[in-house]
Amino acid sequence: MMPARNLIALALLTLMWGVNWPVMKLGLRELSPLYFRALTMTGGFLLLLLWYRLRGHTLRLPAGMLGRVALLAAPNILGWHAMSIFGVQALASGRAAIIGFTMPIWTVLIGVFFFREKMTPRLWLATACAAAAVLLLLWHELATMSGRPAGMAWMLGAAISWALGTLLLKRLGAPVPTEALTVWMIGLSVPMFWLLAFSLEPLPTWQFSPSMWGVLAYSAAINYGVAQIIWFSIARSLPPTASALSIMFIPVIGLGSAMQLAGEMPYGADYVAVALIIAALATTLLPARQRGVGKVQNPPQRR
Repeated sequence: MMPARNLIALALLTLMWGVNWPVMKLGLRELSPLYFRALTMTGGFLLLLLWYRLRGHTLRLPAGMLGRVALLAAPNILGWHAMSIFGVQALASGRAAIIGFTMPIWTVLIGVFFFREKMTPRLWLATACAAAAVLLLLWHELATMSGRPAGMAWMLGAAISWALGTLLLKRLGAPVPTEALTVWMIGLSVPMFWLLAFSLEPLPTWQFSPSMWGVLAYSAAINYGVAQIIWFSIARSLPPTASALSIMFIPVIGLGSAMQLAGEMPYGADYVAVALIIAALATTLLPARQRGVGKVQNPPQRR
């Protein structure tokens, strides 16, 4: 049985990452997407760097590892965070969360088509559920006068980028602690976000409302900082079912909290889609041994 301390930490972590979706939406009301990512990721990086330094963690990379870490950072950090923020800008944040969390299914499909991994009946079912959810939301976006199917494309691109990054982490890896790897991947991505922001977006005025400063603090300190620290402190001891349930509830919390924080009212299509995504994630991530098939490992880190 999982210790109560870890159970509480996992519940807080799931809540933090779920609420982060409408929080991003609020932030985009006063700041452009790339500057939002650059600013909040910089704050989170500095917090993580300070925390792990004070805790005595080794953050030095072995010789010759910088190029590999940069390759891993491209899809895991730069691709996911850049495309997902444009998806949140275009879509309702709850809907963006639903599409974003098709990422484990894309991991399976990329593994099957490009790395010759085996496709089982339960993975076919997961793929069918995820595809139905995507098609349902895409149809709804196209059928609505104010619909933005481009936002769907951004979020699908982000999910595929995350999936590719997960597979690269599994196949390439790096002989460094996960904490050091994450700090370096974020650190290498921060200047890229600033460069993209300077190149593609107008300079912000930096005159934000009090609520916006709260959003920036949450995104930097909680999403990139505290949540990452909690995840690393409990990830190795989590049973696969607990990790899977956490992933499954993040889009649910994102959809529900968007009503309270961002004033978004979900459509019927959103409720059906989130149910389909939960079914797909459950089929993909919950341990197969419960069905007499085998056992899967803990799912990788989520952002």
